[in-house]
Amino acid sequence: MPIRLLSETVAAQIAAGEVVERPASVVKELIENSLDAGATRIELEISGAGLSSLRCADDGSGIPAAEIELAVQRHATSKISTFDDLMHIQTLGFRGEALASIASVSQMTLITRHVDEKVGVRISLDGGKLVDKQPIGAPPGTSVEVQNLFYNVPARRKFLKSEATESRHINELVMRYAMAYAGVRFALFTDGRETFRTTGRGALGDVIVDSLGLELFRNMVEVVPLERLRPDLAPIRVFGYTSRPSFTRANRSQIMLFVNGRSIVDTRLTYAVVQAYHTLIPQQRYPVSVLMLELPPEEVDVNVHPTKAEVRFRTPDAVFSAVQRTVRQALSDQPNVAEVTTFSGWNAPSATIPEQMGMNISDAGRYPRQTPSQQVWTWDEDDEAFVREIPVGMEAPARPRKLPLMRVVGQIAATYIVAEGPAGMYLVDQHAAHERIMYEEFMAQFNAKDKLIQHTLAATVVHLSPMIARLLEEHLKVMNAIGFVIEPFGKDAFRVEAVPAPLADHNPEDVLNRILQDLESGKEPGADTIEEKIVRRVCKTASVKAGQVLSYDEMVGLLRQLERCENPLTCPHGRPTMIHMSAADLAREFGRT
Repeated sequence: MPIRLLSETVAAQIAAGEVVERPASVVKELIENSLDAGATRIELEISGAGLSSLRCADDGSGIPAAEIELAVQRHATSKISTFDDLMHIQTLGFRGEALASIASVSQMTLITRHVDEKVGVRISLDGGKLVDKQPIGAPPGTSVEVQNLFYNVPARRKFLKSEATESRHINELVMRYAMAYAGVRFALFTDGRETFRTTGRGALGDVIVDSLGLELFRNMVEVVPLERLRPDLAPIRVFGYTSRPSFTRANRSQIMLFVNGRSIVDTRLTYAVVQAYHTLIPQQRYPVSVLMLELPPEEVDVNVHPTKAEVRFRTPDAVFSAVQRTVRQALSDQPNVAEVTTFSGWNAPSATIPEQMGMNISDAGRYPRQTPSQQVWTWDEDDEAFVREIPVGMEAPARPRKLPLMRVVGQIAATYIVAEGPAGMYLVDQHAAHERIMYEEFMAQFNAKDKLIQHTLAATVVHLSPMIARLLEEHLKVMNAIGFVIEPFGKDAFRVEAVPAPLADHNPEDVLNRILQDLESGKEPGADTIEEKIVRRVCKTASVKAGQVLSYDEMVGLLRQLERCENPLTCPHGRPTMIHMSAADLAREFGRT
C-alpha cells in the first residue's frame, strides 16, 4: 500500500481516540473547561449514558464571539503560548484538543456569551464540520450539548460497557471534581432524574458526605498539613480526610488523590497512603482517603498523557514522604488507635447451618457431647461399592467418590473438625467446607432457574451514598435474578423486600453493603460472572463461622454433604477445605519410624 496523508477527518477521529474514550471522557473535558473559565456553577444532564445526549452548562467567563470558531479547532488554546508554559501550568486544560476531539465524533452545539459582551453566539457542528452559526440571547457562560456520541465511529461503541456502567463512571467522575472544587456548585441529572448535587459552600467535608455518605464521613479523620522537614525542598501541602483504622475496604478504589486540583492516578502515592496505616489495619484491607496535594506548578509535570490523569514529580520521594507522614500523623492524633496484626474477617453474627441446605440442626449454640458412644460411626472396608461411590441425593444415581470415608472424632477451637479416614487424620475447616456446600447448591438452583427466596417480615429501606447507589442500579437485575427483591425507593434509597433463603436470619442492609463492597472491587479471580461473585458473598455470609460450636450430628452432616460436592477440596474462593496427615506422617512425628 502506498504512503499517503490521512484526511483531516480521519486524523481528527484518530486523535479523538486519545482524548475521548467513553462518555465520561467528554464529561471530564467539559468540566475542566468550565473550571478553567472560573465557573461557580456547573450543571450536567446526560441521557442514554451520555451516548444519546450530554449537556454541560456553566456560569464561567464564556468565549468571545470572535473566537468561537477557533475554539473548536485542534491545538487552539488560551492557556499556554510557549513550550516553557508547560512548566508552570495552573489550569486543568492546556492542549487545545478537547472541543475539537469531541466535535469530530459527535453532533455538537455550543452556546456561549462572554461576560464583556451583550449577545451570545451559537454554533453547531456535525462530525467536526461547522453547519450553523448565529447570534443568540444567553446568560454569561457556556453550554455545550453533545448528541449521538461516536455516531460516525460505530466500532468505538462496541467497546463500551452497559449504559448503567457508563453512567456510573460519569457519576464517579463528577463526584471527584466536586471534591476537588468544593466551592463550585455541581448538579448532575441522569435521564431526567437528579442523581447528585453539592452546595458549593467550600467545605470538603460537605462534599464527601454528598458523595460517599454520612456514615462513611463519621468514620474519617481530618488530615492537616504539616510543616516541611527540609527548607531546601519545595513546599508540599497535604490535607483532606482519611478513614479510621477500624473502617476499611477490600480494595484501593476509594483512595482518591488530587494534585493542584487535578484528579490523578498514582500507584506510588496510593502505596504511601497504605503505608501510613502500617500495623494499624489488616493486610489486604485499604482505607478510604480523599487527599489534596498542593505544590508549586513547576514541581509537577502534567504533560504525560493525553487524559492528564498521570503526572510526574520533580522530587517524587519528597512527595511520597509528605503523604505518608501527614496521613500517619492524622491517625496518631486520634485516640484509641490500636495496632493489629491479624484479621478475622467480617464481624458478622454467627449463622446456623440453614436447614434448606439439607443439614439437621439440633442443639446449635450450646456445647454438646460431640462423640456419644451410640453415635460412633465406622466404615466397612468390605463394602467396596460404598467405598468407591456415594449417592448424589435422594433417588439420584451414585457417582465416583472424591473424598475418602471419614469418621468424625471431634472439633478443635470451634473451627476445625477432626476426622479419621482409612489413610490417616483429616482437619476440616468448617467454614470453608460449608461455603463449598452452599455454593454448589446455590449455583445448581440458580442455573436451574429455581430461586430460593425468603420474604422479610417488613421491607427494609437502605440508604446508600450516590456512588454506591449507582453501583447497585448497575447490578440490580443480577441481584434480583439471584433471589433478592430490591427496588428503587427515592433518591439513593432502595427497598429490600426479600433475600435469598440462606440469608433469612441476616440483616438485609448488612448483607447488601457487603455484596456492594465486593462488586466495587471488580470481578474476582476464578469468578466467571458477576452472578458467581454475588453468590460467593451470599454463601460466605450464610455459612457456618469459625468459632461456632457444632454438635456431633452437625459435623457428620457437614462432611456427608461435602462428599457430594463436585470440588470438595477447596472453598469457592480457593482456600483448602481440609488438611490431611497420613498414618505414616503421624508415625514419623511420634518417632515410630
